[in-house]
Amino acid sequence: MIYLDHNATTAPAPEVIAAMLPVFSSGWANSSSQHGPGQQAKRTLGAARATVARVLGCKPVEVIFTSGATEANHLAVRGLLAASAPERQRVVFGSVEHAGHLKLAHALREAGTVVDLIPVHPDGTLDLAAAAALIGPDVALVSLMAANNETGVLMPLAEVAALTQAAGVRLHVDATQFIGKLPFVFSSCGADAVSLSAHKINGPKGVGALLLRQGVPLQPQTLGSQERARRGGTENLPGIVGLAAALERLGDLSTEAQRIAHLRDTLEAGLRQALPDTHIWSHKVARLPGTSYVRFGQLSADVVLQRLDRLEVAASSGAACSSGGSQASHVLTAMAVPEEQALAAVRFSLGASTSMDDIQTLLNTLPPLLAPLLHEECATAP
Repeated sequence: MIYLDHNATTAPAPEVIAAMLPVFSSGWANSSSQHGPGQQAKRTLGAARATVARVLGCKPVEVIFTSGATEANHLAVRGLLAASAPERQRVVFGSVEHAGHLKLAHALREAGTVVDLIPVHPDGTLDLAAAAALIGPDVALVSLMAANNETGVLMPLAEVAALTQAAGVRLHVDATQFIGKLPFVFSSCGADAVSLSAHKINGPKGVGALLLRQGVPLQPQTLGSQERARRGGTENLPGIVGLAAALERLGDLSTEAQRIAHLRDTLEAGLRQALPDTHIWSHKVARLPGTSYVRFGQLSADVVLQRLDRLEVAASSGAACSSGGSQASHVLTAMAVPEEQALAAVRFSLGASTSMDDIQTLLNTLPPLLAPLLHEECATAP
């Protein structure tokens, strides 16, 4: 199997599994307990927190462990909003946030909160002029992803941070797709809160974190004494140890990003050469090194994914499934992409396990399967 769906999830690394196993077998005590095993669990938790803080460039006190990025996103937005002054009750989201995060925006609207969305340009980049117009004295916070999960487009965090700081507005960044792919330092990123998830960086599922700048007020959404009373519930100690191990193994991300970007560029150049009808979204703007969002003419993504499955290649579609069929990606819709083209979107996302042999195998096998379909599509076009 050639796995090219790393933006969806990643396999737990051997080092991560090795770090977690002892916690399951002998370190399972509750870290809130006062007895010896509980205190050992507390020390393990503290050591993992210190590792996360060191790798991500923050203080241990700024790390709040959660069940993943979704919970971290909800905690940040709802918690920062609830702690805001009465005159600041409007929230601004990016229009191409993860679909799950936009559901939160919709829920806030239904509850009576004014929510505005920052539009994007046709190339997927954020409309900074629109952002500046939306960020005003009545805004509690801006919630923006660091990198888009479909196109890979990098958002202008420094520029948005400057806008929020000038307006006295909190900034929450969903860095789920960014952390582990490009260098990141919380202390200098300009955000008040940052979300991340372990399973995107070869860690376990079911664990993540919210980095919250020290001194920033946050109203907890799950009550309890854990995590300095900011997130109640017994900590998932094996998962937290796995998250710390996943972060610690990342190494030199600049070098790895260059390697993966070279593989992506090789893939895109090879597909364009073999299949001239290949279109690649956002390839002219700054994006994640391993994300390639393409369509082959207007071949349905379902058809392409079926061919990829025959080749034992894992990729994903840009369409969302519903009871009535497929719906075009909200990201491409925000980019003003026609529905028929959006339903042809296929995402290849490369990662640590991707090799040049994988890319060459795909380039040798996929074009012969798609070329006849594209020829037939051209022949039947009006």
